[in-house]
Amino acid sequence: MEAYVEQNAKAWDHLVEKGNIWTDGVSDEQIAMARRGELDMVLSPFKRVKAEWVGAVKGKKILALACGGGQQGPLFALAGAEVTVFDASEKQLAQDRIYAQKLDLDIKIVRGDMRDLSMFDDESFDMVYNPTSTCYIDTVRPMYAHVFRILRPGSYFLTSITNPVLYLFDEQKALKNKLKIKYTIPFSTLKSPSRRQVERIMKSNDTIEFSHTLNDLLGGITDSGFFIEDVYTDGSGFYMMDSFINDCHIAVRAYKAKGSL
Repeated sequence: MEAYVEQNAKAWDHLVEKGNIWTDGVSDEQIAMARRGELDMVLSPFKRVKAEWVGAVKGKKILALACGGGQQGPLFALAGAEVTVFDASEKQLAQDRIYAQKLDLDIKIVRGDMRDLSMFDDESFDMVYNPTSTCYIDTVRPMYAHVFRILRPGSYFLTSITNPVLYLFDEQKALKNKLKIKYTIPFSTLKSPSRRQVERIMKSNDTIEFSHTLNDLLGGITDSGFFIEDVYTDGSGFYMMDSFINDCHIAVRAYKAKGSL
């Protein structure tokens, strides 16, 4: 994997150690619900994914893409799906192993770069579930093409993208609920900050992030062959940001049609 992908893996390993909310597994209530076939989990950062988007998963093969952390993968498995969890972070994947052992679940664990899914056969999954994570890769279109290839016709790709406008602002000030435009977009941690800042980031436990364009984030989905059936939006978790920008994250349900339309 490229250096920045390994950097992000290291950063998420560190977040696991800190007990970040997207690394801390599932609750007893979520487990009980999943055993009844009810899935209480997120695709975008905060809103519960629409139940009709996921549907009945029993017996389906699901790729939980960039989905480590012991959260979505175990719930899919508890509801009867055949689950593969794919992530770059070893410690995120370790969370899924812990729940698989604790709950006696058969979950396949794979470490890799989400841009390259060549290890999976054509038309081998019934759903690809991808929570907010494309902001950690430098290009999204190759991933979309792989997802389209590995999904069976009549199946769904569920993903969540970050609104590029969020990357205009100074992150440190945003954490203090102050908005100051600092960057142009498309943003890249490897290019947008000063060289000294980039060097500091690469030596720390910070993530490398990319804003992309809406043309790539949404147009890339349809260009790959999918039909976008539905969307909903979510917040960022920062009061000031959410008070100015309603659509900080966009959840997308895309369909791979059977045959030609």
